[in-house]
Amino acid sequence: MFESAELGHRTDAKTFAAAVPGLRAELLDAQFDLLELRQFAVVVLINGVDKAGKGETINLLNEWMDPRHIQTWAFDAPTPEEAERPFMWRFWRALPPRGKIGVLFNNWYTQPIRERVARDSKRSGLDQRLDEIRRFEAMLTREGVLLVKFWFHLSKDAQRKRLKELEKEPRTRWRVTERDWYYYDQYDRYREVAGHVLRTTSTGDAPWLIVDGSDPLYRALFVGRTLLAAMRRRLDAASQHWAPRLSAAPLPPCIDQLNVLDRLVRQDMKRKEYEAQLELLQGRLALLSRSPAFRRRNLVLVFEGMDAAGKGGAIRRIAAALDARHYRIVPIGAPTEEERAQPYLWRFWRHLPPRGKVVMFDRSWYGRVLVERVEGFCSEADWMRAYAEINDFEEQLIEAGAVVVKFWLAISKDEQLARFQAREAEPHKRFKISAEDWRNREKWDDYRRAVCDMVDRTSTERAPWTLVEADDKHFARIKILRTLCERIEAALG
Repeated sequence: MFESAELGHRTDAKTFAAAVPGLRAELLDAQFDLLELRQFAVVVLINGVDKAGKGETINLLNEWMDPRHIQTWAFDAPTPEEAERPFMWRFWRALPPRGKIGVLFNNWYTQPIRERVARDSKRSGLDQRLDEIRRFEAMLTREGVLLVKFWFHLSKDAQRKRLKELEKEPRTRWRVTERDWYYYDQYDRYREVAGHVLRTTSTGDAPWLIVDGSDPLYRALFVGRTLLAAMRRRLDAASQHWAPRLSAAPLPPCIDQLNVLDRLVRQDMKRKEYEAQLELLQGRLALLSRSPAFRRRNLVLVFEGMDAAGKGGAIRRIAAALDARHYRIVPIGAPTEEERAQPYLWRFWRHLPPRGKVVMFDRSWYGRVLVERVEGFCSEADWMRAYAEINDFEEQLIEAGAVVVKFWLAISKDEQLARFQAREAEPHKRFKISAEDWRNREKWDDYRRAVCDMVDRTSTERAPWTLVEADDKHFARIKILRTLCERIEAALG
């Protein structure tokens, strides 16, 4: 895997001095073309053995290009805030928007490699993490991100020589730590683990590029020219309407027109019973959310449903049982300009709660397979791949300790019409109805088909959908509260 990077590549000073001015000018041109076009982001991953020139190369890229449009991130051990979220959370926050370059030093590969080298994880655990990383990088490339992955390599002898040279000089002695010598002692194992990681995660869309780090001039030219070539290829393709390679498996038609929504039957509840049940269930939820066991978990609630199905009312009844300091309600509408410049799931990752907290999404990431599918706001391939990306996202939440509870509030077309008319008639409810709500009714059947496909493809054992008969608001709210309490109790054991 690393043989070519141990050949002792060299560039003499004269050649380097002659090449740098033109290379810098071309990199700047490409950077500003990227900024002007704003069609894709560039993510540069910097990984490799210690003292192979990773930091020096990052500094050089910031010197050669305009640092205002380069976002540089260096990751170390997770902070307490980061440790309370899924593994990928801090990396999602570091993704650059379209038109920008993000340089990520010690990124999502570093921790899995180090844990395996130290034998803090098993081979199966490493491979599971690499599977997650491959799916994540595949999602990035399909969202249009240009992903450039550099692995800086030194032979064992070259690394030892580099460490000794740095220790001799008083000005650089501080750069050599006990951890550096520890990883030098573990060099053979580190090389073995790294080789497995690189072979497993080098794909056609995101291949690893191995850099010989023994000569600073050679590695600088290699990285600069490689990055320039990758950016220029994409920029040239973008001018010809570049699009990622996409494919979508066909969804089979329903032969007998029977679906999961048709199985729901209206359920009614008298007001007296509702009020009694509401008090009991809100008290039960209040105790659960304040229990010591809940402080080690967090709660992610998803509310979806047809317009006027009662999502807001259900959310308010849950919020009434919670400490206002411990929950957030996140209403999801059309993406902002900032959100459109990022991969689709980015705006949901940023709202994930820490341990002991609750977030309630009034509409959610399922918009891609509902409204965006029906209204044609994304391609068929985009919403088809979203099912797998959503399942992966929710699995990561659960693995990090979240309790994920998803509700679809189902109402009949007649009931929706009655609620629309009531909202128009009452002055204090007019803000709840818009021309778009009426227009969406015209696509009622399309939305029902999308909902059934969504349930079939994203209702998992660990994050199942709860279908709520919502024609009667009292019954719907009680079912939601009871289901929520039962799910939390099951999760807390």
